[in-house]
Amino acid sequence: MTYLLGGESVYVEPALLSDKIPSRVARLEELAYNFWWSWHRESRDLFKMLDYSLWRSTGHNPVRMLQEMAGDHLAEVCADPLFLRQYDATLMALDRDMGNGHLWFPEQYPELVERQVAYFSAEFGLHQSLPIYSGGLGVLAGDHCKEASDIGLPFVAVGFLYEMGYFRQHITADGWQEAIYPRFIPREVAIREVLTGEGESLYVPIEVGDRTIHLQVW
Repeated sequence: MTYLLGGESVYVEPALLSDKIPSRVARLEELAYNFWWSWHRESRDLFKMLDYSLWRSTGHNPVRMLQEMAGDHLAEVCADPLFLRQYDATLMALDRDMGNGHLWFPEQYPELVERQVAYFSAEFGLHQSLPIYSGGLGVLAGDHCKEASDIGLPFVAVGFLYEMGYFRQHITADGWQEAIYPRFIPREVAIREVLTGEGESLYVPIEVGDRTIHLQVW
């Protein structure tokens, strides 16, 4: 998919799920990569219907779940009429909300929908399946993002992609705590690298004191 960022056309690399997902439910990939599902019960129920055990074992991560599901099992579930009804209803709700036209902000301030609010935070708590660091204020920042989506606010959130945001605690036999940091694998979570029109990683230069640092965009 191609987007406009700072006047430059950039390309976001697609996921590698499309060959596995049956064409009738091809937009499962799109839904898995849109955190909209995380605060809409019908969407969560849809992923549970695919494979409840796998849904739990992957930490409610639909991207990883779809990657790990066997192709024949996925095809079998996606042929179930009950699943298809839930899928169609969920995608209808997604399209309605992504269309924005009926939401509060575009209805109240149509002249401002082409302008953008930039929201900067050092931490964002969006969902457990994206384990970048967030404390209490990070969870609040994540809620601001979700509410901005629900009211149709033109909104871009900018933060850091922490690869070691959380650890699991392990107590050794002699009573010492050990911190175990789970491996963060970008392709297993709902993020995508942003590429330039030439297919290269996009870096943004930032002046910090007398130095220039380059930030990679995801």
